[in-house]
Amino acid sequence: MLSTGSALNSLLIHTMLAEIIAVGSELLTPFRQDTNSLFVTEQLNSLGVSVVFKTIVGDRKPQLAQAVALALGRADIVCVMGGLGPTEDDLTREAVAEALGVRVRRNGDLLAALYKRFAERRISMPANNSKQADLIDGAEILPNANGTAPGQWIDTVVGEHRKLLLLLPGPPFELKAMFTAECLPRLREALPPRHIARRVLKIAMLPESEVDARLAPIYTRFNDVETTILAHAGEIQLHLQCAKAILEVAQTRVNELASRIEEEMEDAIFSSHGESLEEIVLYYLEIRGATVAVAESCTGGLLAQRLTSIGGSSRSFVGGAVVYTDALKVEFADVPEDMLEEKGAVSREVAAALAHGIRRRVQSTIGIGITGIAGPTGGTEEKPVGLVYIALDDGKEINVCERNFRGDRDRVRWFASQQALDMIRRKFM
Repeated sequence: MLSTGSALNSLLIHTMLAEIIAVGSELLTPFRQDTNSLFVTEQLNSLGVSVVFKTIVGDRKPQLAQAVALALGRADIVCVMGGLGPTEDDLTREAVAEALGVRVRRNGDLLAALYKRFAERRISMPANNSKQADLIDGAEILPNANGTAPGQWIDTVVGEHRKLLLLLPGPPFELKAMFTAECLPRLREALPPRHIARRVLKIAMLPESEVDARLAPIYTRFNDVETTILAHAGEIQLHLQCAKAILEVAQTRVNELASRIEEEMEDAIFSSHGESLEEIVLYYLEIRGATVAVAESCTGGLLAQRLTSIGGSSRSFVGGAVVYTDALKVEFADVPEDMLEEKGAVSREVAAALAHGIRRRVQSTIGIGITGIAGPTGGTEEKPVGLVYIALDDGKEINVCERNFRGDRDRVRWFASQQALDMIRRKFM
């Protein structure tokens, strides 16, 4: 299976797909996470390579060999991270050799370099470190400037397709330095020019099913643009990605699809370049010379927190109050006591009064009032958990939105703040 030589070097990778395999039983527990793959993915994407699979395998040779063989069958570049250490459970070299159908041999130069490294530190090298000098037949050594485990670069052919197999150490400090110094130059030389263009469009307060029903007839006609729809709390993200030999060509295709999507969704799209809803709201407020103040009950200051998380928000966000009790609704936002008694704290009327009262108190352009039942207790048949009223007062009229959000307390509070932000956006767009 393993092959080298000038004939191989003349081949071009045909699809530019990559798979990352993270090795280590600890990564299959709740206590350790694979963060190396994020770095490797970013580096591969910069070369126009799409990562299509990520696999985590424990320290078991049969399963690891199987994962490598499977990866070689479906990806052009396979990065195996970890399992190059000196211990009995470091089995990457042996497993990869098994998947390739070749042998592992101890390399004299590597072994001498290991002895020298320990000698320079005036430490006697343990016998088990010798296995780090084992080199897969046909592999090229990737020097490790920060550790004892060298990496390995394997250029091979599987069937009729060229494959690149990278064996990298697990410690992030070692992996990042090795990938940058040793792998990137080799990849740039091996791969044909390819660039990835991206756009992220964001939609607020629409269900994923509705978004896809409207957009599927559009994005399915762009076969060369990968469209991914991600649902977040109160937000749908459309990730558009296209890989071409020329970046401008790829970007043109992405922009064409983005334009078609914007025509269909119109003002439902609040961001076409990945900005957050908070950023967009503050942008609209600033260009209009407007300010906002908030009176929050069930959200407990979450709306204010989201707005003030953006640098420069003080130019548009005046402030506000968390008015959890009826007494504070009266004192800080001038909500009439008889209204609270007659309508209840969670009502359309009180939300409007909160927005109106806080706007007048601080003399902001608009006021936002939020009241509701975030749960998990406090709901009734008439006013269930998840019922929220959000009001916007602009000094001329007061608009009140009634929503029933499902989910736990955090989800209800987040959705309420998201709805409030979207109301502000639509007011000033």
